[in-house]
Amino acid sequence: MSNVLEHYHYLHQIPELGFEEFKTSAYIADKLKAAGYKVARNINNTTGIVAEYDSGKPGPVLALRADMDALGHIIEGEHCARHTCGHDGHSSMLLTAAQELIKEGNIKKGKLKLIFQPAEELGSGALAMIEGGAIDDVDMIIGLHVRPKDECPKGCASAAMFYSASTTVEVNIHGIPAHGARPHLGVNALDAATMAIQAVNTIHLAPSLTYSVKATRCICDAGVTNAIPSEAYVCWDLRAPTNPAMDDLKAKTLKAIELSVASIGAKADIKVSKEIPAAEIDDEVTKIIAESIIDVLGKDGLKDPIFTPGGEDFFNYPRERDVKSGFWGLGVDLTPGLHHPDMTFDTSALENGVKITKTCALKVLG
Repeated sequence: MSNVLEHYHYLHQIPELGFEEFKTSAYIADKLKAAGYKVARNINNTTGIVAEYDSGKPGPVLALRADMDALGHIIEGEHCARHTCGHDGHSSMLLTAAQELIKEGNIKKGKLKLIFQPAEELGSGALAMIEGGAIDDVDMIIGLHVRPKDECPKGCASAAMFYSASTTVEVNIHGIPAHGARPHLGVNALDAATMAIQAVNTIHLAPSLTYSVKATRCICDAGVTNAIPSEAYVCWDLRAPTNPAMDDLKAKTLKAIELSVASIGAKADIKVSKEIPAAEIDDEVTKIIAESIIDVLGKDGLKDPIFTPGGEDFFNYPRERDVKSGFWGLGVDLTPGLHHPDMTFDTSALENGVKITKTCALKVLG
């Protein structure tokens, strides 16, 4: 047995939000340095880590990436961080695989880079690492994510995860305050917010596309019951299966918000606060992952590609740089679902993730 559970139990107990993974980052970086890697901390002034092992012989540069951040929840009225997306498992698997790869000495060519990324949940962690030069010399990058039980059970894995594009639109709506007895003297920001929500709900793309756009937050309060509110905040979540479809959905959403709000004399300050691209997966990398899964779990362990409306900021790496990418899903009997405050999974399945990660690395660098 590896020491993956030792790492997991420690990281699980210290959940930290995006760009605040100070204890997590320090623990991982110290372990990597002790294992013999060249470690760069605080990439681009963040908590991000890049560790390298250079074989000294010609060959490709392979990057393996794990995310480190936890999610913010409100549980029993209190704000807290909790690992409900499995990033502690991702980091534990990659850290363990990294330790074993260098200890076993089977990397014979090229260079191995380990990217421990902050702030995946914020959608900006990968971009921060890219801007910090983390993959400037990388030829191929591989990431993974644990999967819900109904999608991929323990003992199985999918070699290709096709994530959707995800966009967050935040809007501050400005009206004109007035007394509730004289509404004609004001512009009701709540009315404008309601009109914007309804306008966005009328948007349609081709029926063959699995897309959605919906309001997820609406905050508006004049502070009293007999006054016209002049300010409102609305947030929308957009999902689309391809980047062109997202471009279309986003353009229609912004236009619907602007015109509907303006129709009653209000103004909208619109900000696209988070954009995550749809999956870009390389066939060559997917084949390497599939072969690795079969080597570890057998042919029955290899599941079909998974298509999900979820977003994953990993795909900023191939979008921003000319790098081949692959992303796979690991079955861990995860229930009741990702991002659920009571999410849990069978941690013994992390051993499979360690083995598949190592096998992928050695197929490229061994």
